[in-house]
Amino acid sequence: MRPVDAGGAPPVFVRPGARLPSGVQSIELENGGERPGGLLLTGDAPYGYHHLVMRDGRRVPMVTSPGRCALPDALRGWGWAAQLYAVRSREGWGIGDLGDLRSLGSWSRRQGAAMLLVNPLHAVRPGIPQEPSPYFPSSRLFRNPIYLRIQDLPGARDHPEVAALLRMARELRDAPILERDRVMPLKLRALESLWARFRGDKDFDAYVAREGTLLDRYACFCVLAERHAGSWTRWPARYRHSGNPAVGELMTTDRARVDFHRWLQWLLDGQLGRAGRELPLVHDLAVGFAPDGADAWLWQDVVASDARIGAPPDDFNPAGQDWGVPPFDPARLRAAGYAPLIATMRRMMGAGIGVRIDHVMGLFRLWWVPLGARDPSAGAYVRYPAGELLDILALESVRAGCGVVGEDLGTVESGVRSALHRRGLLSYRLAWFESRPPDRYPTQALAALTTHDLPTAAGVWTGADLAEMESTGRPVSRQAELGVRRKLRRLAGVSDGAPAPLVVERAYAALARAPSRLVVATLDDACLAERRPNMPGDVARPNWSIPLPRTLEQLRRDRLPRRIAAVLNHRG
Repeated sequence: MRPVDAGGAPPVFVRPGARLPSGVQSIELENGGERPGGLLLTGDAPYGYHHLVMRDGRRVPMVTSPGRCALPDALRGWGWAAQLYAVRSREGWGIGDLGDLRSLGSWSRRQGAAMLLVNPLHAVRPGIPQEPSPYFPSSRLFRNPIYLRIQDLPGARDHPEVAALLRMARELRDAPILERDRVMPLKLRALESLWARFRGDKDFDAYVAREGTLLDRYACFCVLAERHAGSWTRWPARYRHSGNPAVGELMTTDRARVDFHRWLQWLLDGQLGRAGRELPLVHDLAVGFAPDGADAWLWQDVVASDARIGAPPDDFNPAGQDWGVPPFDPARLRAAGYAPLIATMRRMMGAGIGVRIDHVMGLFRLWWVPLGARDPSAGAYVRYPAGELLDILALESVRAGCGVVGEDLGTVESGVRSALHRRGLLSYRLAWFESRPPDRYPTQALAALTTHDLPTAAGVWTGADLAEMESTGRPVSRQAELGVRRKLRRLAGVSDGAPAPLVVERAYAALARAPSRLVVATLDDACLAERRPNMPGDVARPNWSIPLPRTLEQLRRDRLPRRIAAVLNHRG
């Protein structure tokens, strides 16, 4: 399954049975086979990334796609949405990890859940400070080693240094705010100690061979980032491009450290796979990556470095949003054969039963904010070749047997939702945004009350979310916030004085009436958390660092999670 060659002619997209471009002599299939040319691509032509051999000697990439994404039968029912970093347990190091995800999956499966929706586990730049936002990653291809459950690694439980470091981490379990910059150095010391004992593994060798050049270059980036402060744009010139010979030389001169970073990714794949065997996972794909990160370095030739992705003003964010991540230049992305998109989707879809694409409208257009603009409202929309992007999405989805959820919230232009529906993507329906009752939600959708960027149910009901927003002095749409509370009251069918646990339970009982393929409840709501994970635009707030108010062990004993599970298990 090699992707379209980057750097050559842009691909043509041809469905089986459709007309081929003129002048085709033969077709080189992705699997090494060959077919004669002609006027039409035969109906039995395999889906994939092929090449047209033209009579003038040119080789033109060709993509044949099923056109519709997969919808696995198992991707149906209800599940929990978890910000994994916020899940604390007795076994943790002060932050949720893949061991907690495995335990959460086992507990959820016994409750009747069909899946877990988890925040992006994308990699951040190595070193301190650790980037807290899952939506501002260094790389969407690889994962963050802070999520490793150290004591579950081979040789860790009888290693005295690991035991000592775990004792040091215990004090971090009760900190009011997650302290990644204290957790990660402890985990890194433990990992380096275990790495010193590693004597090789044939499965590790197979993983390295399978991941190939992208893993090699990512590991080289990590080594360089450990040695050079600041953005890669200010590194020594010989290291500023992933294709430079000096970068390749690291594979020899710094082989041990490069292997260490490849080993971390192998360990992450293994632990994530074990968690996914407890309960199928739906992964979250961030809309972009940090400008100083590995993906921006790997794909700098197709990135528009003088712009940032954001959103125009709306009721919940009157000033608009600047998310700080650079967009792909659509023309250069197409000329590269969409190689970055293919690699990212393939990596994400191979790790779960579903993928949630953050801001899926970005496949059609993105709000570009000029670098250095005073206000996100100074931006403008830039169009993308949506048909081709959706064809690639469908091809990778069908190959992996992975469903796709499109987060289509906010400003959605006419025609986008119908196009996504035709392509087999699940829409995203939030009670906070919907004017219709849940029993009138679409079937081809994921239904929920809220998301990480919006108020929790308890935060809405108690007024804590509105009070926090007003305390910052930022522009607040009080009318929008109070409108959400009225929706929650109607949804739950309660009076103003009802206790928060009852409101949450009845709100999910109402959501359970949705005919939508998936219904998701947040662990924040199950814990009666009053603070949302993220307050967009508030840089002084500890966004993405607020732990759940209940530990995993407490959640297992609490009544409210069981009550929410019970009403969701009785969906019509």
